[in-house]
Amino acid sequence: MRDKLCVITGASSGIGLAAAEALARRGARLALVGHDASRSAAALARLRGRVMDLRAAMHLADLSRLSEMRRLGRELAAAYPGIDVLINNAGALFQRRVLTEDGIERTFALNHLAYFVLTRELRPCLSRGSRIVNVASGAHVGAVLDFDDFNLERGYSGWKAYRRSKLANILFTRELARRLAGSGITANCLHPGFVASRFGDNNRGLFRFGIGIAKLLTARTPEKGAETLIHLASAPGLGDVSGEYFFDLKAATPSTAARDDDAARRLWEASDRLALA
Repeated sequence: MRDKLCVITGASSGIGLAAAEALARRGARLALVGHDASRSAAALARLRGRVMDLRAAMHLADLSRLSEMRRLGRELAAAYPGIDVLINNAGALFQRRVLTEDGIERTFALNHLAYFVLTRELRPCLSRGSRIVNVASGAHVGAVLDFDDFNLERGYSGWKAYRRSKLANILFTRELARRLAGSGITANCLHPGFVASRFGDNNRGLFRFGIGIAKLLTARTPEKGAETLIHLASAPGLGDVSGEYFFDLKAATPSTAARDDDAARRLWEASDRLALA
């Protein structure tokens, strides 16, 4: 990874920050993306204290907003014309249903549409040998997309919205790999496992309390959760592997719904329409 440029969203905490540190120790240059200014500054300070000769910059963006997705994409493309690894990691679970300023349910906007828009904006910066790594989740199992109700106007729950967004991550990766075929650019996704990160901390009450207890009892560390992400970003021998879903360093089989090529194509087309709105 010596001198390779890695873009990592959701890099101010959790597996994004753990991956940033591991890749920096291997000599990578980092373009990090965070949402909260104070957490992002603290993350950058932590990296500087742990990695000698760190080469990293932090960029701030609210990736639930289309205007911010596009602005960030332009900012990164201007600053880093050659990107070796793009890691789409930023995401969250929201207990309450809220529409963004673009009229899009915010889980779908942040967890899926930001992956789609940022990847499209940075495509000219990627070349043969570049890798795209999308953080999905095993939570996708059992989820089904409703192409007539991306905003979950009917029967919203935070968990349902999250599961659908993670299914969208896998379908997006599948279609992206198909469209990149022959370019030498690969796209893969992964399940990091249940990680003791800030996941769920943006919520309140019993919902947040329950997730907190579960993390204390059953979650893996961010460093463990980042292992497969780091593997997909840096391991040799993956140059021809694309469109796959990984868990614990190995290719795994996602749900039947996640292997639906027609749904992957329809999601791409719908996402394209939303991104251009």
